Amino acid sequence: MSDAQKHPFDRLSPDLLIDAVESVGFLSDGRLLALNSYENRVYQVGIDEQAPMIAKFYRPERWSREQILEEHEFCFQLVEQELPVVAPWRSANGDSLHQFGGFSFALYERKGGHAPELDNLDNLFILGRLMGRIHGVGAMQPFQHRPVLDSQSFGWDSFELISEQFIPAELREAYDTLAVHVLKKIDQILADYGQINLIRVHGDCHSGNILWRDNNPHYVDFDDARMAPAIQDLWMLLSGDRHEQTLQIAELVEGYSEFYDFDLRELRLIEVLRTLRIMNYSAWIARRWSDPAFPRAFSWFNSARYWSDHILELREQLAALNEPPLELIR
Repeated sequence: MSDAQKHPFDRLSPDLLIDAVESVGFLSDGRLLALNSYENRVYQVGIDEQAPMIAKFYRPERWSREQILEEHEFCFQLVEQELPVVAPWRSANGDSLHQFGGFSFALYERKGGHAPELDNLDNLFILGRLMGRIHGVGAMQPFQHRPVLDSQSFGWDSFELISEQFIPAELREAYDTLAVHVLKKIDQILADYGQINLIRVHGDCHSGNILWRDNNPHYVDFDDARMAPAIQDLWMLLSGDRHEQTLQIAELVEGYSEFYDFDLRELRLIEVLRTLRIMNYSAWIARRWSDPAFPRAFSWFNSARYWSDHILELREQLAALNEPPLELIR
């Protein structure tokens, strides 16, 4: 393979990983464990006579230095308010973002735990309370460098990439017609909604980014933090049919409202945000297809079956967009 064909992450050899961690003052015992991460590369690194550290190597050219530091600063502000967030380690001179071998990386304390049981309403109440506190901090100031979650970047840009480069020819007309219909519906909902209150949010608040231990959650991986409506950090905790989701959102909001006001109008945005996430997820894999880790991990992607299922999912979302929003039952 020529140098031009190699992916930047191919240079992340065990020696480079250990040298990077040792460059900021730690002494590694040589033990390395690759963790489940695709956008970036994340490793547990053994430290001599200390607990292991988590080393996160950022994907080159995804975020600017200013954008990464904004993510870190948000985490530090949350920790200062005694919120259970796993923030980056800082050196003696206060640096949290480090450079080595052409990579930007950060180190984190290792935290144990498992994904929360989201079908447990008591757990949702706890998560709602915590998210209300997080959003109270998130609303104190805006991001200056990080992007806004909107229909252009998550929706229209995703549609254009898929239509032009990935959708099979025999499915293109069906996909294009449906996707445009869906996106126009989203834009109409957003236009009718009016001004959206944007705050700093986690951005990717699914159960895999919550570590649950001894009835206490810790939030990890703020890599997708951006400006968005508050409901972005709540809707991904919902599952099941409409009745189940109605019970779940009531529990989340009850806890949430103890620390931050919940705007009932944002219930109208749940299916909008869900649809945009579905479209952006397919485009995310498509954009990363040259990274060898992606064809290995998502071998089912980019087949005729995958795109047929994707079209079906968008049809279901179009129906959901036309339904009344969830109601909050007190």
